[in-house]
Amino acid sequence: MEQFTYQIGPEEGEERLDKWISAALPDLSRTYIQKCIREDGVLVNGRPRKAGYRLRADDEIVFLLPEAAEPAIEAENIPLDILYEDDDLLIVNKPKGMVVHPAPGHYSGTLVNAVLWHCRGQLSGINGILRPGIVHRIDRDTTGSLIVCKNDRAHRAVAEQLKAHSITRRYRAIVYGVLEADEGVIDAPIGRDPKERRRMAAGVVNGKSARTHYTVLERFREYTYIECRLETGRTHQIRVHMAYIGHPVLGDEVYSHRSAPYRLEGQTLHAMTIGLLHPATGAYLEAEAPLPDYFTHLLQILPR
Repeated sequence: MEQFTYQIGPEEGEERLDKWISAALPDLSRTYIQKCIREDGVLVNGRPRKAGYRLRADDEIVFLLPEAAEPAIEAENIPLDILYEDDDLLIVNKPKGMVVHPAPGHYSGTLVNAVLWHCRGQLSGINGILRPGIVHRIDRDTTGSLIVCKNDRAHRAVAEQLKAHSITRRYRAIVYGVLEADEGVIDAPIGRDPKERRRMAAGVVNGKSARTHYTVLERFREYTYIECRLETGRTHQIRVHMAYIGHPVLGDEVYSHRSAPYRLEGQTLHAMTIGLLHPATGAYLEAEAPLPDYFTHLLQILPR
């Protein structure tokens, strides 16, 4: 059994217990979290609470995640938006709301379920049966390009490039506020937020080095449309770094306390371009995922 312990910060009071844990552990479905709460797997200050319990500052949450036997992950005929494919690699354009790999409460409808069907099981096995072919990931509500490896040789080659920070990764985002500089670099280590353990934070002690380059593409009355290039690949890096400089990503429900005036279903963040050396040929390969419809529509209606 795995245990997660959190301390509620002064600005987090009055949020529902189940909603708070859903944000802290986004790989778990809210239905599964509510089931754990009903079965007394979540304690607040040492006592079981209901899903609708309103948290208070300084509350201590202990979430006991049951150990589960690894289930057989089923292949599912889920349509994929394929950007590139050969015998070694598959690069897909992941839609908003899709979880990359199975986790408790999310054993179907994931990208892994879809690629198992598409690739007929011909996927790398280095990351185990829950993550076949998966060498990196993007958040559930982030859209865009993602690499899937079809064999262990390709997996090892791509993993080495990720480790060396040599893979090209360019994102598009809309952020709150108007950025003054046309471009910049955010160089601040990222680690677990000591005051709010469900989040990452920039500038923390013992954080891992992180660098994000940004370029302004268009300024609006209250927002800025930017391109971000990752030099490193830390958890939530763009979301954390933009919040760190006072310009959180529009729609981000974890790193911004502002209410988005649009129906966005999460952050406006898109992994547009990914480039790497092909694991078999050594030639440079680049794929680009077009902006999703909701994103292009937002760019059209934002007040200038």
